Formats: sequence, structure tokens, C-alpha cells
Amino acid sequence: MPEPLLTRYLQPLLAGRRAECFRLIAEALDAGTRPEHIACDVVWPAMLQLDRLFRDDRIDAAINNMAARINRTVADQLQAHLPCGVPNGRRLVVVCSDELREGIGAEILSDLFQAEGWDVYLLGADVPHDELLHTIGKLCPHALLIYGSQPHEIPNVRRLVEMIREIGVCPTMNIVAGGGVYGRVDALWQEIGADAVVCEPREALHTISTLEPAKPGRRPLGIVKKRRRKRKVAV
Repeated sequence: MPEPLLTRYLQPLLAGRRAECFRLIAEALDAGTRPEHIACDVVWPAMLQLDRLFRDDRIDAAINNMAARINRTVADQLQAHLPCGVPNGRRLVVVCSDELREGIGAEILSDLFQAEGWDVYLLGADVPHDELLHTIGKLCPHALLIYGSQPHEIPNVRRLVEMIREIGVCPTMNIVAGGGVYGRVDALWQEIGADAVVCEPREALHTISTLEPAKPGRRPLGIVKKRRRKRKVAV
């Protein structure tokens, strides 16, 4: 039985063999594998595996950075193969940590939502609060996805959510946390005042797409996915 594509991809990825990684993905696409399946079942779990190996000191920074950049290039290449979804009139604003891995995750999620017909605005990292609030007020998105926050960023994220709630900019917008420390610390998303948490791409697509418009002054929805294990939090 052939090895799963993820297993065959991880071997050259960790060795830094860029051409071999690109060839494996191109062959999978040529064989009829859907690009969204490769994004969800190969690129995304490879991203998480790199993070686990690095946190456990099983790979060094050089290997982690090299492999992460190959993975990012693959994710960028897949975007061109994703279907163009019928516009559904819904908007998603995405912000993320400035960590490389979190940027990759935010880009993959943005691409997948766009393929489902969403208008996606990926703002990235380090956007001043006042500029983000202005953008939200102008776009009136269905949801704001705060992806990949690191432990030291949580106080700033909490202040941002408080500002959004207090000012009342786009009161029907849901705030969703995902990735980063939210996947390692249970209920942290509730502590910052988010409406939901997402950990995986398919879960994100389903959860955010099915959220009802937020109501001013309401409590967070309490939507959370059970995790199989906790991981230590970097400090």
C-alpha cells in the first residue's frame, strides 16, 4: 500500500528538499487530488508537526524555518488551483500573529474561505487597533478571525476585543479565535471575549459559516471543540 502523501511529504520537507516537495504536490494535483484536500490534509498537519517538533527540541531553528518556508510556498501554489466559489455576500477579516507558522495558517484559512465564496481581507500582523477598528467599521464583516496569538500577545488581544465591544463597531460581527495558544489552553478564547474558537480548517469553515449574527451586549456563544491533549505553553 502506498504511503500517505503527508508521510511522503514530511520526509523531504524536514530535509529541506524543496524540489522534491514541489514535485510530490504537483503529482498529487495531476492525479486528481483536490487542492483543498492537500491544504487541509497535508500542508496544515505538516505545519502543526513542525511546530510540535520544534517545541519538543527535536528540530532546530534552521530546520524549522527552512521547512516552514517550503510549506508556505506550497500553500501559495495551491491557492492558484482552488476553485472560485460563487460569491455569497459574506465578509471575513483575518488578523494574525507575526510568527511564520501563524502567518501560513492565516493564509491557508483565507484561501479556503475565498474558495467558498467569501470576501476575505487578510490584514496580517501588527495592525494598530484604531486602523483595524476603522477597517471593521468600513467593511462590516460577518466575522473577525484572530489567528495564532502567542502567550505574550493575549493582553493586547483582550484589549482589542474590549474596544470592539465597547465602541460597538459592527455590532453583528462575530469574533473568532483560532490557532496559536488558543489550541493549547482551554477556555482562553472565552477569557478574551471571543464568540467561538476553531482549530482546524474544516472546523473553521463550518463554525464561522454557521454562526448567527452577533447581538449587542450578548455573552460569547460558547462554541468549542474538545482537544485530545494539552500541550505546554511557551513563555
